[in-house]
Amino acid sequence: MRAIMVMFDSLNRRMLPSYGCDWTHAPNFARLAERTVTFDNCYVGSMPCMPARRELHTGRYNFLHRSWGPIEPFDDSMPQILQENGVYSHLSTDHYHYFEDGGATYHNRYSTWDFHRGQEGDPWIGQVADPVIPDVVAPREGRMWRQDFVNRRFMQREEEQPQPRTFAAGIDFIRRNANQDNWYLQIETFDPHEPFFSQQQYKDLYPHEYNGRQFDWPPYRKVEEAPEVVLHARYEYAALLSMCDHYLGQILGLMDSLDLWKNTMLIICTDHGFFLGEHDWWAKNNMPLWNEVAQTPLFIWDPRSGKTGERRRQLTQMIDFPATILEYFGIERPPAMMGIPLGDVIAADAPTREAILYGYHGGPLNVTDGRYVYMRAAAKDNTPLYEYTVMPTHMNHIFKVSELQQWDKAAPFSFTKGCPVMKIPGRPSHVNQSAHAQGNLLYDLHTDPAQENPLSDPTIEARMLDLMHSLMQANEAPSEQYERLGIGDWGLEIG
Repeated sequence: MRAIMVMFDSLNRRMLPSYGCDWTHAPNFARLAERTVTFDNCYVGSMPCMPARRELHTGRYNFLHRSWGPIEPFDDSMPQILQENGVYSHLSTDHYHYFEDGGATYHNRYSTWDFHRGQEGDPWIGQVADPVIPDVVAPREGRMWRQDFVNRRFMQREEEQPQPRTFAAGIDFIRRNANQDNWYLQIETFDPHEPFFSQQQYKDLYPHEYNGRQFDWPPYRKVEEAPEVVLHARYEYAALLSMCDHYLGQILGLMDSLDLWKNTMLIICTDHGFFLGEHDWWAKNNMPLWNEVAQTPLFIWDPRSGKTGERRRQLTQMIDFPATILEYFGIERPPAMMGIPLGDVIAADAPTREAILYGYHGGPLNVTDGRYVYMRAAAKDNTPLYEYTVMPTHMNHIFKVSELQQWDKAAPFSFTKGCPVMKIPGRPSHVNQSAHAQGNLLYDLHTDPAQENPLSDPTIEARMLDLMHSLMQANEAPSEQYERLGIGDWGLEIG
């Protein structure tokens, strides 16, 4: 048995034909839906990038206890569990966050791995002199923007870009090991994450009149740009999406030519979506977690049941992916893994769960039962908030000395395997306070799928709050999370 996961970053389900989009050029995503089971209620868990990947390894929520950070010594890692049970695992990626301080323990959990440089502001090409940035480019501030223009000079041809190199390496692995058994391949590209850097042939798929500055890297804030700029940015994203579609097609073609469908699971997924002007926002992090970011595409082919062209509405999340892969290989799941294997869901539409949680560490806490979405904002000044870790690193730097001068020793959680952890005063590093400014929000997705008209219904809100409370308890949310959100011991509001 073999398994292949193709994971994109910031892949918007609303831009895919199988989720209702009729203007993007994505024939291979349409073909994918015909060959797999499409999931309609897959949601993020922990946001953003590396918190999601910790869930991919451990099968449990990250964001209730920790912000962006590495695999901890007590964590169960799905690729490592595969190794320990005789299943070879390989990672092919251009996702440079794996090689920063806050992600540097993930890639070594695989049997082997390869890394392809140059995405976003990857500190790759060394150049002391400032790059020449044409006046037609809309300026941004910061090191990453400067470095990106240094890097782009070395990626003029499509085959030089990180995504094509990542897929080429993954395809090479498949061809080399097509006659072998017991392996798992994870092809993971940073695209279509911003900046939306694609070749002209993909841009030509979306002709439109635009005379403004180059704008392929939206800022993380409210939209201030004119409507024609917003539309242009969407076309730039769509061009990169079509590039992703092209390379997805190479994997599907290989599945056909090597007859891999008969014994190889295929999972196509993403970590989260991306705002392209919806709700008057760009990007992520700074706004309530509306479904443009929170609800994600998911496609799975399971050769055991052979289901194709069908849809499933059961609630699923990233924490289910490692459970699904381990169960597929017949490997027992560790007790700390909270995810649900999806094999029975694919085969017979088996139920999963009544509700799910999702959010950022220090952000509003979100719960959905598939119909209603309830977003619970911080009750006061977004405190108290703590990080629970034995590896104090942020996204791209270690904790500052000042952050480590007031930490306490915390008793073990069940998932830390008897290890006490550091309890460090936290800061919502990927959440702007504006995400809490709108207060608590309740939406009915049946009558308001765009989440434009919040409900005021105390009865429904109380039920969603009880679901939230029960899931917090089941996932060992620290006591201060209840206080931060103004939730009493039994789902009742404080004060």
